[in-house]
Amino acid sequence: MSEEPEEILGSCSPSKGDEELEKGLATAVVEQPKLLDELGKQMVTLCLAIPGLFATVLKLTGGDKAVLPANCLLLWAFGFWLVALVLSLASLVPVTRKVDRQVMRRAQPAAKGQALSIEEFFTKSAKYKRRLLVAAALFSFAGIALAAWSVF
Repeated sequence: MSEEPEEILGSCSPSKGDEELEKGLATAVVEQPKLLDELGKQMVTLCLAIPGLFATVLKLTGGDKAVLPANCLLLWAFGFWLVALVLSLASLVPVTRKVDRQVMRRAQPAAKGQALSIEEFFTKSAKYKRRLLVAAALFSFAGIALAAWSVF
C-alpha cells in the first residue's frame, strides 16, 4: 500500500498588478497628510479673506456712511472666523509622535503610550489634520451664515 504525499500548496509571488496596487496604496497613505497640509493652507487663506471681503462688500454697497451696528450676531461671526483660522493654523503645526521605525504595520493598533508603526504614523497624522480642518470648515461656514443673518 503506497501513500502519496499530500499535495503541498505552493506560494507564488504577487502579480505585477497586485504590486502596483500595493504601491499605490502606500503612496496614498504617505501623501494624505501632505494633501491635508495643502488644504490647511487654503483654509488659512479663506479664513483671512472672508472677513475682509465681508467688510469690503458692506462698505461698497453702503457707501461712505455705511455703518453696520456691532450686534451679537456680527461678533459671533467674527469669533467663529477666528476659531476657524486658529484650527486651520493648528492643522499645519507638526505633531511629534513616537514611531518604531522597525515596524511597518501592526495587526492591532498601538496601545496608548506605545510607539506607532510607520503606517499608523501616517494615518494618525492624517486623521488629526482632517478633524481640525473639518471643524475649521464648519466654524467658517457658521461665521458666514451669522454674518449674512446679521445683515438682514
